[in-house]
Amino acid sequence: MILLTRTVEKPWGRAELPAPFTGTASTEGGERIGEIWFEPPPELPQLLVKYIFTSEKLSVQVHPSDAQTQADGLGRQGKEECWLVIDAQPGARLGVGFAEAIDGDAMRSASLDGSIEQLLAWHEVAPGDFFYIPAGTVHAIGGGVSIIEIQQNSDITYRLYDYGRPRELHLDAGIAVARGQPHDPALRRHLADSGNVTLVDGPHFVLDRVEGPLKEEAAARYPGALLVIPLAGDVVVAGEPAKPGQCALAASLAEVQIDAAGQCLLAAPGQAPGQAAARTG
Repeated sequence: MILLTRTVEKPWGRAELPAPFTGTASTEGGERIGEIWFEPPPELPQLLVKYIFTSEKLSVQVHPSDAQTQADGLGRQGKEECWLVIDAQPGARLGVGFAEAIDGDAMRSASLDGSIEQLLAWHEVAPGDFFYIPAGTVHAIGGGVSIIEIQQNSDITYRLYDYGRPRELHLDAGIAVARGQPHDPALRRHLADSGNVTLVDGPHFVLDRVEGPLKEEAAARYPGALLVIPLAGDVVVAGEPAKPGQCALAASLAEVQIDAAGQCLLAAPGQAPGQAAARTG
């Protein structure tokens, strides 16, 4: 089943989108498209897949973990996420974690005067760069980048700095859950253009980039329903063609056929918390 999409206008979005959306997502009114969401199916409500397109910097922000949301009585899961860069203009950057360790008081002061932006570790990016963002990681997406984001399906975002935009900040809640540490280098990498790669193997979700035809060992990682995000070539899910720029639900891996030139991402819920740690492969 091809998932329904929701196109989200954002002031920091783009009027012209890169492939595979070139000429298809922009609107006659000149709106700036910031995100294209795939509506989570009832079979997999835990996960959300979206494309993000930026022309300006997004806010400096942080998300809580499952344990933190439970402790705060929010009644919702936390948010861990990952990014795969699919397009980047020259000099495009992602800010992930701090360049050096920082305590809560210093983080608050830097959020209030705007210097927190300079304290982040900024990575110049290119298509194929992959980042896993654990809950508690302070981060910001720069302008001129397009990414596929796979995340826990949560809307809890604490903004620490927003470049003077008239939006609410959440300093108390954000600093309470933020890690004032550098991002673990093991959680980021650059992917070769081809090849099967395990990207995430964790308690919240698993994620692989695969090429066709599928190998038998993939069945052990995907015993139930999964999401299929085509990247290239011909992909068929339950007899229905799925194209780059779409996301499909498969009841099982047996419903997924990828031709020899095909490439896609596979995502599914992970193991129960405590049984595995998120990692890049």
